[in-house]
Amino acid sequence: MLRRRLNRLCGGDENRVDSRTIYVGHRPCPDTEAFIPSKFCDNRIVSSKYTVWNFLPKNLFEQFRRIANFYFLIIFLVQVIVDTPTSPVTSGLPLFFVITVTAIKQGYEDCLRHKADNEVNKYLVTVLEDGRSVKKESEKIKVGDVVEVVEDETFPCDLILLESSREDGTCFVTTASLDGESNHKTHYTVQDTEKDLQALTATIECEQPQPDLYKFVGRMHIYKAEQEPAVRSLGPENLLLKGATLKNTKKIYGVAVYTGMETKMALNYQGKSQKRSAVEKSINAFLLVYLCILISKAVVCTTLKYVWQSKEGQDEPWYNQKTQKEKDTNMYLKMFTDFLSFMVLFNFIIPVSMYVTVEMQKFLGSFFITWDKDFFDSEIQEGALVNTSDLNEELGQVEYVFTDKTGTLTQNNMEFIECCIDGFQYKHRDTQSEVDGFTMTDGLMNKLHQKAGQEKEELFLRALCLCHTVQVKEPGSKEALTDQVDGIDGILPQLEEERGFIASSPDEIALVKGAMKYGFTFLGLESKSMKIKNRENNIEEYKLLHVLNFDPVRRRMSVIVQTKSGETLLFCKGADSSIFPRVKPEEVDRIRMHVERNATEGYRTLCVAFKQLSAEEYAMADKGLSDARLALQDREEKLIAVYNQVETGMSLIGATAVEDRLQEEAAETMEALQGAGMKVWVLTGDKMETAKSTCYACRLFQRGTELLELTVRTLEDERLKRQEKLYELLQEYHRKAVQDAPPVKAGVTRSWSANQDYGFIIDGATLSLLMNPPLEADASQYKSLFLQICQNCTAVLCCRMAPLQKAQIVKMVKNSKGSPITLSIGDGANDVSMILEAHVGIGIKGKEGRQAVRNSDYAIPKLKHLKKLLLAHGHLYYVRIAHLVQYFFYKNLCFILPQFLYQFFCGCSQQPLYDAAYLTMYNICFTSMPILAYSLLEQHIDIEILLDNAALYREIANNAMLRWRPFLYWTVLGIFQGLLFFFGVRFLFSNPALQDNGQVFGNWSYGTIVFTVLVFTVTLKLALDTRHWTWINHFVIWGSLAFYVFFSFFWGGIIWPFLKQQRLYFVFANMLSSVSAWLVIIILILLSLLPEILLVVLRKPRGPHSRQKKPSQSNVGGNQSSQSSARPLLMRTFSDESNPVI
Repeated sequence: MLRRRLNRLCGGDENRVDSRTIYVGHRPCPDTEAFIPSKFCDNRIVSSKYTVWNFLPKNLFEQFRRIANFYFLIIFLVQVIVDTPTSPVTSGLPLFFVITVTAIKQGYEDCLRHKADNEVNKYLVTVLEDGRSVKKESEKIKVGDVVEVVEDETFPCDLILLESSREDGTCFVTTASLDGESNHKTHYTVQDTEKDLQALTATIECEQPQPDLYKFVGRMHIYKAEQEPAVRSLGPENLLLKGATLKNTKKIYGVAVYTGMETKMALNYQGKSQKRSAVEKSINAFLLVYLCILISKAVVCTTLKYVWQSKEGQDEPWYNQKTQKEKDTNMYLKMFTDFLSFMVLFNFIIPVSMYVTVEMQKFLGSFFITWDKDFFDSEIQEGALVNTSDLNEELGQVEYVFTDKTGTLTQNNMEFIECCIDGFQYKHRDTQSEVDGFTMTDGLMNKLHQKAGQEKEELFLRALCLCHTVQVKEPGSKEALTDQVDGIDGILPQLEEERGFIASSPDEIALVKGAMKYGFTFLGLESKSMKIKNRENNIEEYKLLHVLNFDPVRRRMSVIVQTKSGETLLFCKGADSSIFPRVKPEEVDRIRMHVERNATEGYRTLCVAFKQLSAEEYAMADKGLSDARLALQDREEKLIAVYNQVETGMSLIGATAVEDRLQEEAAETMEALQGAGMKVWVLTGDKMETAKSTCYACRLFQRGTELLELTVRTLEDERLKRQEKLYELLQEYHRKAVQDAPPVKAGVTRSWSANQDYGFIIDGATLSLLMNPPLEADASQYKSLFLQICQNCTAVLCCRMAPLQKAQIVKMVKNSKGSPITLSIGDGANDVSMILEAHVGIGIKGKEGRQAVRNSDYAIPKLKHLKKLLLAHGHLYYVRIAHLVQYFFYKNLCFILPQFLYQFFCGCSQQPLYDAAYLTMYNICFTSMPILAYSLLEQHIDIEILLDNAALYREIANNAMLRWRPFLYWTVLGIFQGLLFFFGVRFLFSNPALQDNGQVFGNWSYGTIVFTVLVFTVTLKLALDTRHWTWINHFVIWGSLAFYVFFSFFWGGIIWPFLKQQRLYFVFANMLSSVSAWLVIIILILLSLLPEILLVVLRKPRGPHSRQKKPSQSNVGGNQSSQSSARPLLMRTFSDESNPVI
């Protein structure tokens, strides 16, 4: 890091400008150009956080930034500096344990990063120097070096492709380690470069490093003797990224442009923003309450101490005379030190070990998701993935689910269904008849049994064969008979001529295969020449002049090709909304009905258009495209402007219909989520009709659902402006769905309307109008109305959404009143923004690459797995960690309350009730393992029942178990048991002779009896709460109690030479020799747990849990007893608003 900063300071000219200049092979340009060598960072990759030298200070600094750790450090320092009643070891040892465990964990993780870095940095690569191939360590590559990479090797830095072993100047790469896409991507050499790279003199001007994997802007100046320098544009197709792998190409040469920490891979691995769960916020709130209790106790005791000492003879009794130093001490300073001493004495009410236990629970608990066999998908041979274990419990608190459609609700497995050419429907039938036999028409067209005409048919099929970026796999490859789309291989059906395709989108393969069904076969692209085989089996060749790439704003892509006769043609395909405005209106009418019908049936539709370019038109387009591609600033905007200029005045040929089937169990999953009280919003870029039919198929919309539509179509009104019509519709829908709706049933824990008959539909254009109205004052009012309407609808469909709009919707709901917990789920790069924006982001390992998976908190193979992830894992994680947090505060209150009460009986002299060993070991050893095991293994309700009864999810909604009511219950329970412990033992001590020999017990015996009752009570309380017993629970619960007894005997049975005073010598053994002590311990434990036992025995399950008694569930998992007693646990731990406690 320091080296990078020095580089920026010393050679930082590249950081002061928007571009950098690179000299290929470090060769200076001709004398006309000044040679200014620039300094760039080296090729070392540093993903590690620490070094040997800075680990200790840096790690300690980071750990003590946490409020709890810093608080305990202050307490420890007070114990060291001030004369406090307890040893510094009592708070120092737990703090040391917490810091050490965390440091070891972080140090181990960093060692692994160091090891991975060294493997990369020390890897040997081949660099061309003075015409020779030299082996170098990867970290020694410099910007400007010409690097050789052979097949199956990864690129050591970001390279511009100069030369390839393939004749057509291309190479194939896979970027699986960058974005998860294992499909082969084609990259191209820079035109007009020398074959002999040693003779190449060139400079590269390119943008400064930035993290976008799919963007690169640059240009290369090639210098030749006595000629003007040639300028060639550079784009993403020329850039080979570090971490990508060379495939199907023997070797390539490239010049390094970005190295080390400036490569796109390194810039992409700098982490996402930290998400905090609602549980963390609750912990902080409870900590503040207990901190106030702590301060109050210290203030009360300090005040009472001085009240006590103000009485005559109490301040300086005859047996405890003050020293001169004590007499000279300032009274206010003495009061302050006394206050600090009481703070130290009571500080154990704040549980330091809770943070470590919570961290371990989250980390270890996340493995249960990855180990779940139900999440394993045999098709891709993968299971679930956890990228962030900090949000496990948030899975049980989701209120809004935002889902993508394509690839998430649907399979993204495209099948060509039919096409429409010039208004005639063509539907493929699997017969041996000629292509003409496929033709049929819609009856509504009144042109039965007529065809569009051979010329139109062939033009349409040529468009399907030419307008794409599909590649044909090389014959002889093992993969040659499979289609590959972003890492998912699908076997190609047996066709007349078997071949495999590579594409970035499954739509493209479906359309190319659709053309094959009708007799036109795409044979591949060689040296800018596209070959297709027509119906007569003749080979047609077209020169590919330009590809106008697809982008989500234009929603279309085009190619410009030249026929052998010299004609220049533009073929364009895209969404109907982007094609219809660019073709003749009379052509639209013939196609629109087919497109709308296909969309209503749930098919994905694309329109196909073409345009014949005159020589002048092509020359203008070619110049515009070339100039835009050479621009270093705003290249994309300039390219889109040229694209829009070229793609006008086209002729509409026809449309295609491709089926994208629903995901397995998609409808059941959506139904379960709605039954759990979650609001499901579908955010898609698809047409409204297609998305609407998908929503019906998924049961998000029912037949009786009244749809409230807010789209461009509904805003059309001759009387009113669009803005006025928008406000009028919002008011009308608000009146219907909110004002006139029946009141919500009392006790329902979510904003779950009793009237569930409304669905809401909005499109991207209307959303833009709603989010950015002409008058800023209207924005908040529009958003408020919009949100209120949506919150009273069972499902919301947002269609024609751009990726940024998806994120805006999520952000708007996330920041609305009540701050509901949001979850976004998607499978493609266009879903990344909403996945990052939501509280919980879920990626699906689909066919649109792995960008969504890389940026998600959790990844699952299929949508159906979301049901178990939320309803079972999420529910259990939340209940476990909520119980853990409440239990920690409860057991520490039980622990410290007797210590506080003891001060009233010792003149507030700061005399500790417990021995220092007990103070230290209570949270670390005696009570920590049972609650950790509980928080990992507890299943208060069987998983099958949680999945069958989605409504159970609602009972833990809105952070129900960590609200103030259950917190108050646990606090009152802690106070009750603390009072019982202290005064019960005091009642025992009212009889002075407790031993057979007539000896009396001392104050350490008093504290030991209280502590024994305390440890047994809090541990047995957890045993009572446990519904799902495993051998681990038995081992840690009974083992902890046995360890306490063993430790007490061991600690008090030996004279330890390192102790100045041994307060507990033989105290524990002596205590157990008294029958009275045994009797009191047993009676106090039973009395403390009596309310719990009565609650479990007398309270009958009712409400939703009564369904657990159905006979079909009697043998589920063999946990009959755990199911029947689930209700009391839930009643105790959160407010049951749906069934008020009588």
